[in-house]
Amino acid sequence: MSVPPGVCDTGQVKPGASDELASASLVELAMSRLRREILSGATDPGERLVEEQLTRRFGISRAPLREALRLLAQQGLVEHVPRRGVRVATLSADDIQELYAVRDVLERHAVSATTSDADLAGVAAAVKALQEADARGDQFDVATAHREFHVAVVALAGNRQLTQVYESILVKIQLYMALNLRREAEVARPHDGVHRHERLFEAVSARDSAAVLAALDEHGARSYIG
Repeated sequence: MSVPPGVCDTGQVKPGASDELASASLVELAMSRLRREILSGATDPGERLVEEQLTRRFGISRAPLREALRLLAQQGLVEHVPRRGVRVATLSADDIQELYAVRDVLERHAVSATTSDADLAGVAAAVKALQEADARGDQFDVATAHREFHVAVVALAGNRQLTQVYESILVKIQLYMALNLRREAEVARPHDGVHRHERLFEAVSARDSAAVLAALDEHGARSYIG
């Protein structure tokens, strides 16, 4: 049986383990706060992240903050700029179009690889979460539920590596999702985004791959890209 980090074989906590666990929890706290701010649009792409301000605001030291920033950089959400520090990641118009192109390829492969007996429970739970987030009017939760819905659809293919790569693409796209959602709200009917996903869920539930691909083509995700 594996032993948790910081714990001896006897079950006793190793010296300094409590400090390690506390540091890990502070990293998670900083990551969670920053990730939400970035993906909700509270911070703009290219905005500088000042360590002194963040440590003061989060009530943590520089070490866990820097580790959180390192992990967020691995996810493509922040970037280190030589002699200028850390900033929210930026994507060019070409970058965004390329990400959507990769997303389309992965989605089509996943749909073609999905078997007729795939369990739809994950997709059903995701569409429910999207409906609930929309009812609350929480745009961050809407964007997150939107991402999780599409990940659940791709996960039906049963390819864990494909799902992980696909989700990493969607996280980067969500950097600009908040802007898309604001533009969509200006021109679309209320709850139109949820209705699009409900129609996609119906196509998935019918286990008709052609209908799923058609629904994805009409999904409108790029309609509001600036």
